[in-house]
Amino acid sequence: MGGGGSALRVCADHRGGINWLSLSPDGQRLLTGSEDGTARLWSTADGQCCALLQGHESYITFCQLEDEAAFTCSADRTIRSWDVLTGQCVQVYRGHTSIVNRILVANNQLFSSSYDRTARVWSVDKGQMSREFRGHRNCVLTLAYSAPWDLPSTPYAEAGAGGLLVTGSTDGTAKVWQVASGCCHQTLRGHTGAVLCLVLDTPSHTAFTGSTDTTIRAWDILSGEQLRVFREHQGSVICLELVNRLLYSGSADRTVKCWLADSGERVRTFAAHGHGVSALKYHAGTLFTGSGDACARAFDAQSGALQRVFRGHAFVINCIQVHGPVLYTASHDGALRLWDVRGLRGAPRPPPPRGRPRLFSNRVGCAAAAAAAPLPPA
Repeated sequence: MGGGGSALRVCADHRGGINWLSLSPDGQRLLTGSEDGTARLWSTADGQCCALLQGHESYITFCQLEDEAAFTCSADRTIRSWDVLTGQCVQVYRGHTSIVNRILVANNQLFSSSYDRTARVWSVDKGQMSREFRGHRNCVLTLAYSAPWDLPSTPYAEAGAGGLLVTGSTDGTAKVWQVASGCCHQTLRGHTGAVLCLVLDTPSHTAFTGSTDTTIRAWDILSGEQLRVFREHQGSVICLELVNRLLYSGSADRTVKCWLADSGERVRTFAAHGHGVSALKYHAGTLFTGSGDACARAFDAQSGALQRVFRGHAFVINCIQVHGPVLYTASHDGALRLWDVRGLRGAPRPPPPRGRPRLFSNRVGCAAAAAAAPLPPA
């Protein structure tokens, strides 16, 4: 049994739960989005809040931090971009008619998903919608993007000219969209429950989807073929992480499972959680998890041994980030906690494969609510 970890710092500035936590690509800043309708920027150098982002009229559902800009989306049906140096709102993106669930900034484009059953793509600079993706029969939760240069030149050159967007929905399907035309390229059918999380391996053109039906499914996003089904979880699959051809899945059944992505074989189970697993992050041979039992945990990813338990939060941990020797946990209790992770006995990080894949991961916060959403009639 792993020992306990003490918090280096507790940042309790938010007046509501933190729904998401994003780390800038350069590692200098963190962004938190909260139920209190604000986002905050934090310095990773000293853990201090360096900007308060105010303007949304309802709670923030998700956020993404780039080196020079921050992006937030909200239940107020809007998306906002912010200058990270001044904290000023730069752009407001209006058009969705219900809660905006997720955003993804990639290839100088801003993608969004909403309870209004649509996904959209926007010009980052102009704030104007470029395309609407309409076809799901219920809420669109998750997003992933494959850029044109990651797609084969034939026979999909025309379809993939602007890249492909993959969306997951509470209608039980995932869809692949041609970004340039807005047309649905493939509908991925097989799940019997809501699709809660999605991770995309762009080099192999494979999407992995996790669902309330307790399964994970692998799909060829070009042909629409279902490649394999991962069955062993006893509860909804809430979050996914793909690392070095290993797929990690966190579930409401209180476990994380590790699978061979290319075969579907389960190779390891990480137990010890007192509630469902709500967040995952692999870092340098260590698997970090966040749970509904308000604890974060560190496991040796190779052996599965529990190394450390991080106690201090009062409610579910919604998101995890790791930077250097510090673990950051964001919780529905409104606190951001910083933990010292030095001394963990993780295996050394394996060297990256040649042509290292670009991975896009998206899981749903407050998954219990999404899991309860009924499927529409066929």
